[in-house]
Amino acid sequence: MQTPGGAARPAAEREAIMQGKLARKESIENVDEMSDEYFDLLTNLMTQQADSELAGGFGYVPWIMKAPTTEEKLVVSQIVRDEVRHGRAMYRLLEDIGVPVDDYVEQFDFTYRVEGQTDLGATRAGTDKRVNIFYYPIDSWPDFVMFNFLMDRGAGHQLEDVKHSSYGPWRREIDRIFKEEQTHVAHGDYWVKRLALGSETRGVIQASLERWWPRVMAIFGRPGSKKNARYRALSLKLRDNHQVRLDFEKEVRGKAEQWGLAIPGWTPDWEKIPDDAVISG
Repeated sequence: MQTPGGAARPAAEREAIMQGKLARKESIENVDEMSDEYFDLLTNLMTQQADSELAGGFGYVPWIMKAPTTEEKLVVSQIVRDEVRHGRAMYRLLEDIGVPVDDYVEQFDFTYRVEGQTDLGATRAGTDKRVNIFYYPIDSWPDFVMFNFLMDRGAGHQLEDVKHSSYGPWRREIDRIFKEEQTHVAHGDYWVKRLALGSETRGVIQASLERWWPRVMAIFGRPGSKKNARYRALSLKLRDNHQVRLDFEKEVRGKAEQWGLAIPGWTPDWEKIPDDAVISG
């Protein structure tokens, strides 16, 4: 368990302050109001988001050049800018509570992607904390827009919980990030619908859905996770992992079926998913 490096108060005093604030539904604002456990869980969640934002932005970069029109090149470049800015915003929050961000980021290659048909399940392919879906390469324009449609939407469902987080600085930053993520989702919706309704492109976008569906369903984590229960006890999350997944699936299914796309089956093997392998814990 990590200890807040910048904390001036002893652990017992910090624990008492934190419990009082949580009981009164007040925001935690700095490390002197966090228990060691709260600090450990908070930094884990924020690092997962920061690493995912940065890795996601890097994965989109090639599609600035490969986008089908000059207008789309501009749209993709804006999405890249948003993702890198989101990553920087999250790393800044980590810096504010004493995490040495530059030393941390320097350790990892956020451009790294797995090759071939590798199926990661819910495990990570590296030692950074990105959501494992960001280890897969995006190989086509249909894959790129399906990623917007699915993964940006999945992240949005997870960020809904953060909008109610007990950690005030994170909650306030998420309000800004969430609005920009919704524009990425809208981009995916536009293109997936367009390709799904085209007789010559429906098969391509259906294949992309089948490829990305099991990958995105794995990001939410196992039902009844012990770590998720601790997040909820400390008001860092609101819902069990599986409830977030169900809310996401319901929204995607409604749109996909309306456009003539079939949602693939998905059977998770929870015994292979460690609690710390996904962003939700």
